[in-house]
Amino acid sequence: MTDSAPVRELRLVVTVPDHEEAVRFYRDVLGLPQLADFSSADGQVILLGAGRATIEIVDESQAEFIDRVEVGRRVAGHIRVALEVSDSAATTRRLADAGADVLAEPTRTPWNSLNARLDAPGGLQLTLFTELGDG
Repeated sequence: MTDSAPVRELRLVVTVPDHEEAVRFYRDVLGLPQLADFSSADGQVILLGAGRATIEIVDESQAEFIDRVEVGRRVAGHIRVALEVSDSAATTRRLADAGADVLAEPTRTPWNSLNARLDAPGGLQLTLFTELGDG
């Protein structure tokens, strides 16, 4: 990526009713590293690192297909956060123990990954995926 890239960083900004609980979930349980604390008298802001960011743009029929594969029915809104993790099954259990609602346990997908779906603090629907490689 060069300095002439039109976008240098993607930030997903999540407004939550319980800041402390969301930070605990994403930083302390999921393990996203804290990069900065911009909190002030005006409010709380914690910046967490989430690895490389991409924007995946899908049409309605593909979104329906993905939901059907991962959950069995259409459940996602127009934004869903997908996080690649080293072990989607273990991460799903850890996040469920921390309060996430598991919508679907890890499922092998047609695109050869192991995907789980959760409702997480902050109103985010998460897909946790582990690439399975050739096989």
